[in-house]
Amino acid sequence: MISAINKKMQKFDTVIIGGGAAGIVAAISARRSGKNVVICEKMQRLGKKILISGAGRCNISNLDLNEAHYNTEGRELVKSIFSRFGREKIENFFNELGLKLGSEVSMIFPATDQAASVLRVLEDELKALKVAVELDFEVNNIAGSPKGFIVKSRNGKSIMCNTVIITGGGKSYPSLGSDGSCYVLASSFGHKITAPIPSAVPLVTKDIFCHLLQGQKIQCVAKAVIGGKVKKETEGELLFTKYGLSGTAILDISEDISIIINRLGAKFAQDSIDMVPFIGADELKEEIIRRINKGFTEENLMIGILPNKFSLVFRDLFKGASVEKIVNVLKDKRFDIIDTKSWNEAEFTSGGVNVKDIKESTLESKLKKSVYFAGEILDVNGERGGYNLAWAWASGFVAGLTE
Repeated sequence: MISAINKKMQKFDTVIIGGGAAGIVAAISARRSGKNVVICEKMQRLGKKILISGAGRCNISNLDLNEAHYNTEGRELVKSIFSRFGREKIENFFNELGLKLGSEVSMIFPATDQAASVLRVLEDELKALKVAVELDFEVNNIAGSPKGFIVKSRNGKSIMCNTVIITGGGKSYPSLGSDGSCYVLASSFGHKITAPIPSAVPLVTKDIFCHLLQGQKIQCVAKAVIGGKVKKETEGELLFTKYGLSGTAILDISEDISIIINRLGAKFAQDSIDMVPFIGADELKEEIIRRINKGFTEENLMIGILPNKFSLVFRDLFKGASVEKIVNVLKDKRFDIIDTKSWNEAEFTSGGVNVKDIKESTLESKLKKSVYFAGEILDVNGERGGYNLAWAWASGFVAGLTE
């Protein structure tokens, strides 16, 4: 990579703060439009979170890419940006870099199935465009000057520029650089921050089911229940753990629960789990009665329907239970959720820079001219399935145009 800083402070057209998905694409976009660009990245390399995305496969986008898959607060902004740089343009962007793509269900992955391939073609384009990169450059201040801005790092280095694009990410996986430090920079320009909370995150509950079944996976229907009302429902994998619940179904409904616990301070919320979604309640009742009449022991009552480990549950928890109780628990087991796991286990951030103060068409701040935002630092978050990376690519590209 090309270093930006010599002994004399240099000036650039555009400084991009954060070298993740949004920052890299913003740099490419800005450079292609003729800007002299530098990326300031606090870590020792660019794109570390790209490498772990999609379990190392990098779920680039989704065939059903539209604003409906994002949080309510961010939808108008997402709609505006995707109208300029949507799914086809994202795919064309990567195809032009030499990355071949394929789809799995509705999700779009690199043909290599390797996130490293995605980062490699992006880094090669930065080199080809001669984009300057400063690593180990943690920005702690952006000062106004008569000629634009002076971007300062904790180690005393400074860069002058006309335009700043802040793409420092949210707070998920802080060990990879996203620790929320850029919220302070946004606040210095008067931007309000919606309290960031972990999203797509495992949930904590003290329930004997989890103790007896830890390590067991099942397919289920999971519902987030807030104040007795179902907020979100999804079907997928459930993993019982020693601390509570994980798996794709749990991650997909976790945001509403995380908001109520981590942002609003509620003591608990509930998960409703249908552990046998492939059997209706009436059919399940009839099957249990048939098995009891055939002499099945309580311990073996669900053999062939649920994994063998559930014998522990029936042995310890269902002695003398009525058929109605068994059916009710299996079809609507309520787990009291008392917490979520930490930022180190959260895939995404919910919250960030309030989108009301961001221009929809350009992502420029309404409060400070020539300051732009892109990626997860904004209060925009999507469902799992490539939506968050798609937002990073699209918002980065549009912000890089700095119109």
